[in-house]
Amino acid sequence: MSVDIFRNHSMISQAQQSYSGVEVRAPQDLILDEIFVDLNPALGHNLSLKCEGFNFFGSVKAKAAAAMIAAAEREGRLKPGSTIIESSSGSLGIAVSAIAADRGYRFVCVTDIRCNERNLHLMRSLGAEVVLVADPDENGGFLGSRIRYVQEACAADPDLVWLNQYSNENNWRAHYDTTAPAIVRNYPHLEFLFVGAGTTGTLVGCARYLKSIGHPARVVAVDSTGSITFGGPPGRRLIPGLGSSQPPAIADRRVIDEIVMVDEADTIRMCRYLAGRGFLFGGSTGTVLHGAWQRLRTERPDTRAVAISPDFGERYLDTVYDEDWVRMHYGDIGTFEPLREVVAPVAEFAQG
Repeated sequence: MSVDIFRNHSMISQAQQSYSGVEVRAPQDLILDEIFVDLNPALGHNLSLKCEGFNFFGSVKAKAAAAMIAAAEREGRLKPGSTIIESSSGSLGIAVSAIAADRGYRFVCVTDIRCNERNLHLMRSLGAEVVLVADPDENGGFLGSRIRYVQEACAADPDLVWLNQYSNENNWRAHYDTTAPAIVRNYPHLEFLFVGAGTTGTLVGCARYLKSIGHPARVVAVDSTGSITFGGPPGRRLIPGLGSSQPPAIADRRVIDEIVMVDEADTIRMCRYLAGRGFLFGGSTGTVLHGAWQRLRTERPDTRAVAISPDFGERYLDTVYDEDWVRMHYGDIGTFEPLREVVAPVAEFAQG
């Protein structure tokens, strides 16, 4: 594979020149929206990957965090000395931690025992107070338990400012304004867009933008098996980022054309395969790419597709990329060979 795979890579140096300090006054101050990777040589499909890990704070969540905090400031909810509280599995918590530190806000991140040590250390290093929830909710996940903790904390202290990424309209609007337009600028003839479903902010924002401009591309939501976001049965999920044990309020199935569910073992196989090709991506990216690979097998070889990568893989070194952790939780999962492997499609389709 050629190493000359980054398009518009000059954006990196331009951004570095402007990031002298955390001047996060608007979402566009934090993002690098023009970096894509051609994965055709690795996966055998005409698939490009939008790399959100280049954003400030290392993930797609930089956009939502900045947009939600800016809105809370405009509305007068956030004032000097305020305390932000939010539930997060990791990436949003890191972004909010950094912005809160820059703005002089106190931040309490409510996460759970699945949050990896690297994310916990990052948040604490940025001055956040981290609360670990250990009791699962009625669907076996932790989102419901985390939200109950936040609600009880807000009831006890009305001065707490809850961003609530699960129902905050600014979550999806950040991607309506930035992520989706950048994709259309670079790929005007796009036919498929694959987006992971976590809070569904990225998914809904991109889908609504495409629908609003009359773009014909099909938006495919990729979710983890065991997530109930789109009505599937609850199940064990150990890799944070995608999936939910409680449907997010901002989820809007009407703007989604298809849904693909991916087992976590396939997520890990995809991540490890790509690492062997020189790409270290996070667990959410592995899920999205395995879903894209499954779905595109039934399309023309030249079908133009883009997938969104939420983050890189450094934060998953102790889990997805750790052999002992994988064997403990999944057994011997084998390897993934997408250029030769033939498997039956396991996509679930939902007409939008």
